[in-house]
Amino acid sequence: MSQLSAAALFSGRLPRSDFEATRPLSNGRPEMVTFIVRRIVATIPVLLVVSIVVFMLVHLTPGDPARVILGAEAPMDQVAGLREEMGLNQPIFVQYWQWLTHAVQGDLGASVFMQQPVTQVLAERIGPTAALAIAAELIIVLVAVPLGIAAARRPGGAMDRSVMVVALIGMGIPSFVLAIFLVLIFGVVLQVLPTAGWAELSDGLGTYLSYLVLPAVSLAVVLSALVARMTRGSMMDVLAENFVQLARSIGMGETRIVYREVLRNASLPIITVLGTTFGSLITGAVVTETVFNIPGIGQLVVDSIGRRDYPVIQAVVLLGALLYVGLNFVIDLLYGFLDPRVRLNAGRL
Repeated sequence: MSQLSAAALFSGRLPRSDFEATRPLSNGRPEMVTFIVRRIVATIPVLLVVSIVVFMLVHLTPGDPARVILGAEAPMDQVAGLREEMGLNQPIFVQYWQWLTHAVQGDLGASVFMQQPVTQVLAERIGPTAALAIAAELIIVLVAVPLGIAAARRPGGAMDRSVMVVALIGMGIPSFVLAIFLVLIFGVVLQVLPTAGWAELSDGLGTYLSYLVLPAVSLAVVLSALVARMTRGSMMDVLAENFVQLARSIGMGETRIVYREVLRNASLPIITVLGTTFGSLITGAVVTETVFNIPGIGQLVVDSIGRRDYPVIQAVVLLGALLYVGLNFVIDLLYGFLDPRVRLNAGRL
C-alpha cells in the first residue's frame, strides 16, 4: 500500500484503494443534487402503488362500515342510505380517485366512527407512538451498538460469546411475551412501575418516564439483538482489512483505530439497520401499545380495523409508507456524507 493511500485512509478524505486514491475528488455537489432529485422522483410511483394496494385491500375486506355504525339490527334501508351518504355505493375506482385527489391536498378524509378529520385523529395519537419509538431507538443505540463493538474487538472471547447468546435469546423472545413478563416482574411483583396506561409530560417528568420505560424496553429488546449482531459483523469485516494492520504497525492506539477509523468505515450497514429499525418501531408498535394500553397509532389501527374505519386505516398505512420512504432517503443522504465513493457515484445512480 502506497504512502498516499495510507494517508488517505486516516484522513477520511479519500477512498481506500490505490486506484481511487489517484482520482481527483470533487465536492460532489452536482452529483448529489442529481441524486436527491432522482430519489424524490422515484418515491412518487412507490407511494402511488402503495396507495392503490392499501385502498383495494381495505375496501375488499369483508365488513360494512355503515352496518358497524348503525348496528346489526338496523333496517336495510337505513344502511343503504348511510352507504350512499358515505359514498360507499360508488365504484371502487371512483372512490379511490376521490380519496387520492383529496389526499394529495392534505385532506385524508374524516373518521367514520369518531366523526373527526383523520389528520386531527393522527395528530392526537402520534405523540405516544413517537415518544415510544424514540425511547426504544435510544436504548438500541446506547446498548446494542457498544455491545456489538465490544464483541467484535475480541472474537471468540467471553464478551463475544455472551453478547451472541444474549442476542439469540433476545431475537427468539416475542415482544408481547417479553412485555407480559416485564409487567409481571416490575409491575406486579416489585410494584415499581405502572403496568398500563400513559402519562403526559404535564404530569411530571418522573411520572412520564415511569409509564414509558417498560413498553420502550419490551419494544427495543428484539431489535437490539439484531443491531448488536449487525454491528459485530460489520466491525469484524473492517477489522480484518489491511489498513487496520497498517495502523497498528505504525503505533496508532487501539481505541482510535476502533472508534475513529474502523467504526467510521463500518457505519454504513449500521446506519441502515438503525434507520429500518426506527421505521419498525413506529409501524410495529401495535402489540406493545395493546398490551400496555397506550393510546397511540398502534392502538388506533386495532380499533379502526374492528370498526371498519376505512379512512383511518388508509391514512395510517400511507403514513407508514411515507415514513419508510423518508427514512431510506435520509439514509442515502448520510451515505453520501460518510463515504466519498457514494458522492463520486451519486450522479450515476
